[in-house]
Amino acid sequence: MKLFRLAPVAVVALLVLTGCPDRTRQESATTPEEPAMRAAPAFNADSAYAFTAKQVAFGPRVPSSPAHATCGDWLVAEFKQMGLTVREQPFEAMAWDGKMLRARNIIAQFAPQAARRVAVFAHWDTRPFADKDKQNPNAPLDGASDGASGVAVALEMARVLSQQSDSTAPAVGVDFILFDAEDYGYDTATQSKLQNKLAAQGTDTWCLGSQYWSKNLLPAGYKPSYGILLDMVGAQNAKFSREQLSREVARDVVDKVWNTAARLGYSDFFLFQDSPGITDDHVYTNQAGVRTIDIIDHLPIGDDYFPAYHHTTQDNMSIIDRRTLKAVGQTVLQTVYAE
Repeated sequence: MKLFRLAPVAVVALLVLTGCPDRTRQESATTPEEPAMRAAPAFNADSAYAFTAKQVAFGPRVPSSPAHATCGDWLVAEFKQMGLTVREQPFEAMAWDGKMLRARNIIAQFAPQAARRVAVFAHWDTRPFADKDKQNPNAPLDGASDGASGVAVALEMARVLSQQSDSTAPAVGVDFILFDAEDYGYDTATQSKLQNKLAAQGTDTWCLGSQYWSKNLLPAGYKPSYGILLDMVGAQNAKFSREQLSREVARDVVDKVWNTAARLGYSDFFLFQDSPGITDDHVYTNQAGVRTIDIIDHLPIGDDYFPAYHHTTQDNMSIIDRRTLKAVGQTVLQTVYAE
């Protein structure tokens, strides 16, 4: 799906950091007494699960398809029903296979008047083909974790925030920004026999929505305190490591999120372990000046970066786990409330 992005210097740093995992865990476990957190409201995992299932029920959300258009309309309506300020950012982009994609980014703002803001990013499209599937490489896929789960966490956060009074709302505004056409990319490992028509232009075939947004910021001049990208955050036994680019550009935010997860009892999901960099939407939000970290399901052992369901027909509702949705949603919600 996305490409490794690890510089030689970073390899050395990664080996140093991961060479003593026990020490890393010990340091995090022996942190001096921490001040009490302002408790966030409960994140409802059942609701997040239902939001995931609803997206999957539309069918594969491939840009330019009827299911994609219908799901996008539903997302906009949901955010509006919750009382958020919603904007749509339509755009067209050519995919690696030459197809012109009709797409749109969706921006929903909670407390748009607040000066201090935090961004929560996700992508809402699905990959058009399960090219890593050994039996059905040309089949469409549901994208239950890869796409729908991140959007579901964003929707449930928005629902919870919309129910708060002035006295129980967080001290910051929150912007939920859903990127389109993230997953219509050229994978050299599975599609090398096909022509990448964007190669001559030197254009990244992934993350088309965030690429467009980064050059056409909406809201204009957007500058939140930081951003959190949610990608593949719903599968059973998900593991989230501290991704390289996230550490390089926003180590304080990485520490904030991972330490919050630990205090909430979710260290079985949020590992105090460093992982190589990945080309994801946060590459382009960072280029736009928004310090962004990536929470992404990553195999902590072995040579493969991604779980077995990645870009296969296995990425359906059968792998979605309410515990994972709860761990991610409650952690990010608590992080926002700590501001």
